[in-house]
Amino acid sequence: MSDALEAEIISEVSAQGPPPITPLSKESGSISREMNLALGAVIGVIFIALLLATTNFGSTLSDNLVDDLDLSDWRNVPLKERFRLSLNLSADRSLLPEVGPYTIQPVTEHFVPVDLPLSEQDVGYPEDAVMHVALWLPDVPEGEKIPVIATIHPYYDFGTEVDDSTPNTVPDGGVGQWVYDQFVPFGYALAQVSTFGSGQSTHCQDVKGLGEQIGIQAAVEWLGTQEWSNGNVGLMGKSYAGTTNWEAAQNPSEHLKTIVPISGSIGVQQMFYRNGSAEARAMGYDLAYQASTSDPTTDDLRICSDDIVGPAAPVTTSLAAEFGGADWTDYWEERYHLGDVLENYNGSVYIVWGMQDWNVDPYHAFPAYQMLRDEGLTVRGIMGQWAHNYPDQGQRHSTLESGYGKEAWPNMSRMDWAVELFNWFEYWLKGIGDETESYVQMQTHDGRWHLEETWPSEDITWQEHEISDWSGSSGRVSSTSQLSIIGPEFVEEIHFSGLVTLHLEVQTGLCNGGQIFATLFDDTLGIRLGHAVMDVRYRDGGYDAKPTSPLSDYVMLMEFNPMDVVLPAGHALRIELTETGEDYLPSTCALIGLNVDGGTLGLPLVERQIGHENWFEVAHYIAEGSEE
Repeated sequence: MSDALEAEIISEVSAQGPPPITPLSKESGSISREMNLALGAVIGVIFIALLLATTNFGSTLSDNLVDDLDLSDWRNVPLKERFRLSLNLSADRSLLPEVGPYTIQPVTEHFVPVDLPLSEQDVGYPEDAVMHVALWLPDVPEGEKIPVIATIHPYYDFGTEVDDSTPNTVPDGGVGQWVYDQFVPFGYALAQVSTFGSGQSTHCQDVKGLGEQIGIQAAVEWLGTQEWSNGNVGLMGKSYAGTTNWEAAQNPSEHLKTIVPISGSIGVQQMFYRNGSAEARAMGYDLAYQASTSDPTTDDLRICSDDIVGPAAPVTTSLAAEFGGADWTDYWEERYHLGDVLENYNGSVYIVWGMQDWNVDPYHAFPAYQMLRDEGLTVRGIMGQWAHNYPDQGQRHSTLESGYGKEAWPNMSRMDWAVELFNWFEYWLKGIGDETESYVQMQTHDGRWHLEETWPSEDITWQEHEISDWSGSSGRVSSTSQLSIIGPEFVEEIHFSGLVTLHLEVQTGLCNGGQIFATLFDDTLGIRLGHAVMDVRYRDGGYDAKPTSPLSDYVMLMEFNPMDVVLPAGHALRIELTETGEDYLPSTCALIGLNVDGGTLGLPLVERQIGHENWFEVAHYIAEGSEE
């Protein structure tokens, strides 16, 4: 099993850069020229204040510190004021300022029958398809209906009979225990659900396929229709347990009101391939999950039809995608979740991602965030410089290395995360409080937080640099050679916030293909900022391969993983080009490589000067005993 996949299991469970975008203008009432100028100025100020007061996002951005704010009413403390709350900043996870009033009833177990289409029937041991649900209810007054927060994944009883993980009847260390402690006492049910083929759920383990999706959706429907339920279900989880959120929303139950996918991939091909370049774990992930759940029981007698094509799809995709190697089966299409979500889901989404996540890269979050917004959904995002973790794991965040998040610690550790999600769930699952608004909380690489109505923000301007003018911009990139391209120092500070582009002019050698792995550095400090990767067959980006020929010229339209970087004045950028990089397999043409002859670097710039209203302070982790 690859290290990345094992880490996930153990832990838990663009084409040409767009033209400059002109900021949207605001309509304002005209003032009669006959009016006194002083009076007009006063009215204008009052009008703007009223406008901001009636615009949720405007009020969030423009709030200054409120001297008479009632901090004891923690539910209603605005985001930009939460750092003033008396929160426990040294706990392992974020805590609510008070304990809920309800005790918790003992766990109960339930088996939810699932009707599967003929195409999803397993082969082998004959057994009815059921999903196993463990459920904890608060001891609320008789007749009071309650909503559900559920987490769904295959990591309960995961492994062999000799060395299993804990069952779903024990709150897990990711979402379960946290929700059990913080939310169930406030009148929420907690459900932990095993996906098919894991734990006590039957059927075969159809990893992220249609069968698994139907089982997840059936469990959500069951949770929303119980006598004790108010009919509202929210899902939350990280990694695979985040992907199941997207699966539930593909053909959703009407009871699914909100999902909180935390580093949950939007699709399997999207997870293992970036512009055609394959991660090392792509080749064996399906087999790895099957092997990890192997027990000497009847479980192993159940086989999904996709167990046959699953291991073959990555091989044919990597070796012959330009000749239909990715399209001979619907394996990838069936496991692309976001497309169905955009078409069918009407609830809200709270996307959570670590900008230094190498397990499920943050390009899954963007442009997905705006695509969901364009469908009219309420979508919030929080993106800090952590790795494959939760926003409030301060101690774990402290282990990050330089260039991989260390520069942002400890300010990335959001100890107001429990308060943030409490208000989100209160509205979407109980209808309490003001309607939540859409925005993105984004952290720069050096630790500062800013609030944006969307991300990349609408007021970005594109700055292009011809790297042909930079030193070292031409030469061979192969398994035995690389390029180090260094630009001039920037006269002024710049803030690039979005999807940086790198359009490289390349020539194939005496081999039909090749790839480039690009790493962007702050050359002055020697700090890694971000990376991009592309197979020349996917030179236009995305998931459609094109044939290539030896000794031919191409332009590779590369796009970096999302970055939010403030580069000080006097600093220079460096681009390191290698044949492959962290996590990725070398191409079949690695030894010969590609010849590079310059290109264009596109930087999406924003103006967020010191004192700009978008910046805000956070309640971050402080180690116990620290003098801070």
